[in-house]
Amino acid sequence: MPFARAHNIAVSLDGFATGEGQSLSTPFGHAGGRLMEWFFPTATFQAQTGDRERQSVDPASDPDDVFARRSFEGIGAEIMGAGKFGPPGWQHDPEWRGWWGEEPPFHSPVLVLTHEPHPPIELGETTFHFVSAEPGEALEQAFALANGLDVRIGGGPTTVREFMAAGLVDLLHVVQVPILLGRGVSLWTGLESWEGDYDTESVTTPSGVTHLTFTRR
Repeated sequence: MPFARAHNIAVSLDGFATGEGQSLSTPFGHAGGRLMEWFFPTATFQAQTGDRERQSVDPASDPDDVFARRSFEGIGAEIMGAGKFGPPGWQHDPEWRGWWGEEPPFHSPVLVLTHEPHPPIELGETTFHFVSAEPGEALEQAFALANGLDVRIGGGPTTVREFMAAGLVDLLHVVQVPILLGRGVSLWTGLESWEGDYDTESVTTPSGVTHLTFTRR
């Protein structure tokens, strides 16, 4: 049976999964790249960006890469919110095709949740489909596209939280990053006692982050 999974959801000590003030030049708002500094040195990220010179040069990044690469294993489709696909207002820019260039790292169908109609965009092995749907309906569509594989709930935090609140996430991987943001978008708002239905594992790596994995019982 395929699962709905969310991976690499980085949060600050005060629970924010992105900063305030997202724009074209600041995809994570005032947080900058601090939430993902554990991810950038991993072989998984370097393979995505093509920066071969930095790949696997730091053995300390290997424990983080164990978690990073799981995000791409066994995935047949992704669901993401409009805020992950682009900065505010991208729907009105006919030239906008996402943050990832001509070869996005997904290599699968991607459902982008947006209330504004938009034709599909095909880039390499990735096709972005733009849909207006509630979490349950979107997940059904994604499973239909995934050919028996799992579906990744890719973010941003508002989208992940909506799927969590609806009881639709089978596995959640959160990366606790030792920084304080003070403001932004919280992953945990409105989810009191959500963890009660899950088994939890915790691993702290040399980068200073803690990987928390919640698996539905």
